[in-house]
Amino acid sequence: MTESTHPLATVPQDELIARADADPLRPRFHFVSPAGWLNDPNGVSQWNGTYHLFYQYNPEGAFHHRIQWGHATSTDLVHWTDQPVALEPSAGPDADGCWSGVLVNDGGTPTLVYSGRLGEKELPCVAVGSADLLRWSKIPQNPVIAAPPAGVEITAYRDHCVWREGSIWRQLVGSGIRGRGGTAFLYESGDLRSWEYVGPLFIGDASQGDPADTDWTGTMWECVDLFRAGGGSLGTVRTSADAPDVLVFSAWDDGDTRHPLYWTGRYSENSFEPAGLHRLDYGGRFFYAPQSFQDQSGRRIMFGWLQEGRSNAAMVEAGWSGVMSLPRVTTLADDGTLRFAPVPEIEKLRRDHVGLSEQELVPGAPVPTGVSGNQLDLELDVQLEPGAVLRLGLLGSADNGVSGSSREETVIELCRTTEGGSQGTLRLDRTQSSLDPTVDVDDKSGPLPMPDGRVHLRVLVDRSAVEIFANGKPLTARVYPTLAGEHVSIAAEGTVRLLSFDAWTMAEILGGARNLFP
Repeated sequence: MTESTHPLATVPQDELIARADADPLRPRFHFVSPAGWLNDPNGVSQWNGTYHLFYQYNPEGAFHHRIQWGHATSTDLVHWTDQPVALEPSAGPDADGCWSGVLVNDGGTPTLVYSGRLGEKELPCVAVGSADLLRWSKIPQNPVIAAPPAGVEITAYRDHCVWREGSIWRQLVGSGIRGRGGTAFLYESGDLRSWEYVGPLFIGDASQGDPADTDWTGTMWECVDLFRAGGGSLGTVRTSADAPDVLVFSAWDDGDTRHPLYWTGRYSENSFEPAGLHRLDYGGRFFYAPQSFQDQSGRRIMFGWLQEGRSNAAMVEAGWSGVMSLPRVTTLADDGTLRFAPVPEIEKLRRDHVGLSEQELVPGAPVPTGVSGNQLDLELDVQLEPGAVLRLGLLGSADNGVSGSSREETVIELCRTTEGGSQGTLRLDRTQSSLDPTVDVDDKSGPLPMPDGRVHLRVLVDRSAVEIFANGKPLTARVYPTLAGEHVSIAAEGTVRLLSFDAWTMAEILGGARNLFP
């Protein structure tokens, strides 16, 4: 253990990996750290054909403390290889943690811009890497910004978005102005070392809405990410007049990680003019701190952190915490919002196909799907008449779920409004997902466009991780079944036509022994 042993470090480090591997709730085709704690994705990128995923990591145990930068690489966004820890705390401005940041290409030199934590504050720091991105050196000028903007009372100050416009580097640092709302402070530099403060790019209004709302913007914006939707680069001529700029952030309030949101609008010179605020994932905090990059084929790819929904004690005992989302392709929908889908590369993990023929579902009579498992990829196309409801039951402890006697079951609902039209609701009902009374089972839902009542539904179940995509709208959550149920059921209320149903079991991505310190 480290010299500054944390009170939660009750499991010996040499037992962490064995405990994590033995946990039946630990995902098998999502990336997870070798053991211990994982949170935000950092430095997500593709460099000379290789994908790099850095992440917030504590190998001391399944709790947040003296954070390092874990590192994994992939050639296909599916199978990942552990690499040596990229950054770890050292004497100086990051003595208490190397917090979130990004990777940029500085004239061929891989460069990390991250938040160094010392005491109760975080400040921007820089490290430069070897050509293979496996060895990193912190620059002596750290911190490269000595303090937050003078004369502003902030709620917090950390996390970075960095890009180049011509010969100038620009940087956003997530923050909040006390009494007003979240913000992103804008800076610019010629060399990534000396930064000049420009001003707040845009300031939110925390007084708008109820703090309990799923689109409340919070008192601080974490993990800000600014990019142009539909391709193109910030500061360049637009390829499409309709393509908005997108400002992604995670709403935070006094230590509480709330949910990811994004503004669509126009970034120009030193400001962002918002046009609309949108929920990024209907699962709220279960897809937190998203970070994106444009890969070499031009796709905008996003990762997020799937937080846990069980107690600190349960995480520590299990020896691990935190799941990285599957990588998502981010595209622009016809209505100017973002659409999301898992990268198609994930399909190479599919095994043992099961399909159902087109049919009209009989109300109240569950359809035997012939599918079971806790590592699944499901794709459905359905058409709902006005007022109809489709229920898809997962991880059921009995084969007569959704309207039967299954003691544990996680249920996805698609509901079309009684008025018809093109609107409906996507809902995840976790109230019966676990007999454990201590886990999070809050309702998760959001509005869903349903043109002519049609929905394309994609569901990826990986033990305790569930990622749902309905007509491009994502809902991510965690579930903690105790009965090892694997049944999949379908049922309907009203008139629902099942146009197609395809299911596959999913192979594991991490084979062989892993080390806490690769």
